[in-house]
Amino acid sequence: MASGLIEWARAVRARQDRSRRRIPVLWLFTDPARVPDLRRAVAGLPRGWAGVVFRHDGTSGRETLAHAIAQQCRALGLAMVVAGDARLAASVGAGIHLRGGRWPSGHSGWLRRTAWVTSSAHDRAGLVRARRAKASLIFLSPVWPTLSHPGASTLGLVRWVGIARSSASAGVPVLALGGVTGRRARMLPRRCAGAGAIEALAAPAGLCGAAATVFRNCHNSRKQPVAPVHPARQ
Repeated sequence: MASGLIEWARAVRARQDRSRRRIPVLWLFTDPARVPDLRRAVAGLPRGWAGVVFRHDGTSGRETLAHAIAQQCRALGLAMVVAGDARLAASVGAGIHLRGGRWPSGHSGWLRRTAWVTSSAHDRAGLVRARRAKASLIFLSPVWPTLSHPGASTLGLVRWVGIARSSASAGVPVLALGGVTGRRARMLPRRCAGAGAIEALAAPAGLCGAAATVFRNCHNSRKQPVAPVHPARQ
């Protein structure tokens, strides 16, 4: 796990409003090419503080893997959402990740009521769509250059802050996505509710496990109760 990301996430978590539903601060975005051993990466996430955005579009054995990851997430106290596939999300008991604030066809009302609803957004219009779609939280991206979209234009930190401000003031948490590392995370404003990443959260199991232990120990030393990150039924 990227150096500094754990400490940054702990500080973000400490600022969360306890009167509201507390959201996972760190989210692993799955990628079959860049995270070949997904189960190992998930096992290294901080328990009770993180989530998984399951993508793996068009890959062989996607449904079987989704069921396995959903079971692993439940065992570890991690949130999980499935990107753009309401049927699969309902099948594995996960939430849904909207692409650009748009609900997929055939979505279930159950997903709206009981599971996490996250969304991506790449500009102000996308942010508005995500809010209107009743997203629980929004990933605004890309902040910085990312290997997911090499050569693509980025928002940059100043523009990201300007766009995120309107949603944060409306009460919808906005998280950073795109090129996030431990060093860059410290540049994000206090209003940033968390971050999504691929490589930064997919270090070898030993490193991730050690980082997760540090995260939990830091939290426990403050004697703060750990609130569940899952909705009542997920």
